[in-house]
Amino acid sequence: MMKRKDSFAAIDFELATGVRNSVCSVGIVVVEKGEIVDEYYTLVQPPKNQYHWGNSRVTKIYAKDTKDSPSFLDIYPEIKKRLKGRKMVAHNESFDRNVLQVVMEYYELKYSELRLPKKWADTVTIFQEKGTESAKLNNLSKEYGIEIEHHNALSDARACALLYLLR
Repeated sequence: MMKRKDSFAAIDFELATGVRNSVCSVGIVVVEKGEIVDEYYTLVQPPKNQYHWGNSRVTKIYAKDTKDSPSFLDIYPEIKKRLKGRKMVAHNESFDRNVLQVVMEYYELKYSELRLPKKWADTVTIFQEKGTESAKLNNLSKEYGIEIEHHNALSDARACALLYLLR
C-alpha cells in the first residue's frame, strides 16, 4: 500500500464525563508531506476536575491524575498553533470536532479563528467505505500493524494519522 504525502493534523480527545467540554486529555499529530513532524499530548483538568467512573475505567485517567494539570484554556495556545488553518483528520470526526467546538465555547474561545474545514476527514468512514469488517480504531490498528495504546489520546491520534496516510 502506497503511503500518501498529505499534510494535516490528526486529533483525539478523551473525556472525563459524558459532557463534551470535559476534556481530560488531548493528542495531536501534525503531518507534513506524509511525515509526522510534531506530536503534542497533555492531560487536561476538566471543569471542577469531575470524572465519571465509566470514563475513567476506559481512559485510565482519574481526578488525582489531573488535579495539577492545566485547563483547556491554559493549553489552547498549543492547540491553536498546531491546528490553525490545517486539514483535519479524526477517527469519528464528528465527535472530536464537536468536542473542540463545545470546549472552546465553554471557555469563550472563538472556534472560527482556527479556520478549520466544516467537515474533517474521518478514518471511520474511509475504512467503512473500503469494506473493512470493523472500523474500530484498535481493530484497524491491529489489521494494519500499527502499535496503539487504545484510549491514550496521543496514541489514538497517531494511529488515526497513520491509517489516514494508508487509505
